[in-house]
Amino acid sequence: MKITGYKLGMLRVPLVTAFKTALRTVDHIEDIVIIIETDTGHKGYGEAPATAVITGDTHGSILDAIRTFIMPRLIGMEITSLNEITQIIQGALVNNFSAKAAVEIAVYDLFAQFYGAPLYKILGGGQPRLSTDLTISVDYIDKMVADSIRACDAGYETLKIKVGKDIGVDIKRVKAIYAAVKDRALLRLDANQGWSPRQTVAALHELEEAGIELELIEQPVKGEDLKGMKYITERVRTPVMADESTFGPREVIELIQMQAADIINIKLMKTGGISNAIKIADIASIYGVECMIGCMLESSISVTAAAHLAVAKPNVITKADLDGPSLCQFNPVEGGATFDSSEITLSEESGLGIKSIENLTMLDD
Repeated sequence: MKITGYKLGMLRVPLVTAFKTALRTVDHIEDIVIIIETDTGHKGYGEAPATAVITGDTHGSILDAIRTFIMPRLIGMEITSLNEITQIIQGALVNNFSAKAAVEIAVYDLFAQFYGAPLYKILGGGQPRLSTDLTISVDYIDKMVADSIRACDAGYETLKIKVGKDIGVDIKRVKAIYAAVKDRALLRLDANQGWSPRQTVAALHELEEAGIELELIEQPVKGEDLKGMKYITERVRTPVMADESTFGPREVIELIQMQAADIINIKLMKTGGISNAIKIADIASIYGVECMIGCMLESSISVTAAAHLAVAKPNVITKADLDGPSLCQFNPVEGGATFDSSEITLSEESGLGIKSIENLTMLDD
């Protein structure tokens, strides 16, 4: 199976409700999709969102990275040369993690198709099911409480609460949501780099003293502030999870050795794809540190790939935050994983199992 070409498209899907964090407000998924073509007629699918405030990737930079630097180097290569292909992708240019991730996802899709097996089996096997949380966007307190109750009614047992705008109001938000759903759901907090180290410690102490049990607090301080992350981790009972503080394997090693977090959040759009995500999971496993598999605002194309990785690494990837498809008004993908409220079930078709994509506007090269 040889790579012969590729096509690029723009996928746009409206969200059920606006996605609001301390950094941005979004009402649509709007992602670049790549379809890699082969001489056997097989197609591999990959996807990348523009997340300028997190990864630095824009639609324009993703497209240029793929067209100019990555794909010209892959044309003519045998898909079975997976290690060589991923090295070329990662070395094609500096950073541009989301563009690399999109191409890698499509390559791994084809690699598994070549061997006629679903990707999770190629990556090591496992039980093809997992559960995800649901994100509750930062908003007025009454709206967040109502959204949390609605999520529990829909079957979600874990909620990720977005905070990080006004710490005083944030504390009130958490207390109100906890009072409403404490017997029905676990709560994760995501401050999206919106607090300082001292604010975080004070807020968590207040919540802990009020009897509020949180599963974790995600990236409360700026990503580059590893000393701040360590300061928090040493002073609170609530487990601290690193997100923007860790993109690649080297950063994960540094963070773990500093004991600056309890949990690592793996996102394919940060790691540059599946190859580095595997390395991070293996590094964390060596150190006995658990991981979460997460996503940006992505459709079920790349989220399906992330789910396959999580299923294949269950001993270290113990938590899932893969609710991107559940936030959409509809699923534009035929095939791939099935998303039923909090439950994700992988297809037994080869590769990612994706057959076609609706709402895809093809882009001219």
